[in-house]
Amino acid sequence: MRDFEGKIVLITGASTGLGAAFAVGAATRGAKAVIVNYSKSQAEAEATAAAVRAAGAEAVLAQGDVAEDGDCRSIAAKAEPFGRIDCLVNNAGVTKFAPAHGDLDALEREDFQRLYAVNVVGPFQMLRAARPLLEASGRASVLMVSSIAGVTGIGSSIAYAASKGALNTMTLSLARVLGPKIRVNALCPGFIDTPWHEKGLGAEGAARVREGTKRATPLQAASTAEDIADAGLFFLSDASRHVTGETLLVDAGLHLGFASLSMR
Repeated sequence: MRDFEGKIVLITGASTGLGAAFAVGAATRGAKAVIVNYSKSQAEAEATAAAVRAAGAEAVLAQGDVAEDGDCRSIAAKAEPFGRIDCLVNNAGVTKFAPAHGDLDALEREDFQRLYAVNVVGPFQMLRAARPLLEASGRASVLMVSSIAGVTGIGSSIAYAASKGALNTMTLSLARVLGPKIRVNALCPGFIDTPWHEKGLGAEGAARVREGTKRATPLQAASTAEDIADAGLFFLSDASRHVTGETLLVDAGLHLGFASLSMR
């Protein structure tokens, strides 16, 4: 497939996991350039950039924290030499692991503030900073990487689920006001088998969630980053040119049996 032929793609949080899968996937499908944003993981971002170049696209590194408006403007500016941004993927996100949702003392005000700053305010600031270049495309697509947590209220913590629910609502608002030049959609993955879970839960905890996910999904699968990225690339491509304000769950059917996902 070459449905990204010539496109300029900007991906936040693209150093590892799902963001890296988006970057390499877009390059493989013909993107002209991929801007790889990262906050701290420079070595991993450079590895992703190398994979993008190996797939045939130009790679541009852009360091910055999307919670900071000035950083968002600097990240977007990396696309100025190309004169436009065709695809923006707001993938950067953080969480606070508090698997026992009934333990309200597991979260502090600062946890909510940080999660909302990155998961909600960050995508808004990033889109605002990129808006002139997105409008210059005339066919731009923005993808918000949300979560089934924002639909079902499950996940790593109540704060995380709340932030993703807010992101889903913001997707609807932005889709209304930014058309016709910019489409805005949200992707809601379930469990993704990446090191992200292991960092928060440890190897044993991540393995337990992985196996529990397989048992809970009708497809009996724990999704990989590539499984999720393929669905997201549809939203970014011209194949979805008449789709905006949509929220798509990509979770191997996990939401159909979410009551078993207590992470205990």
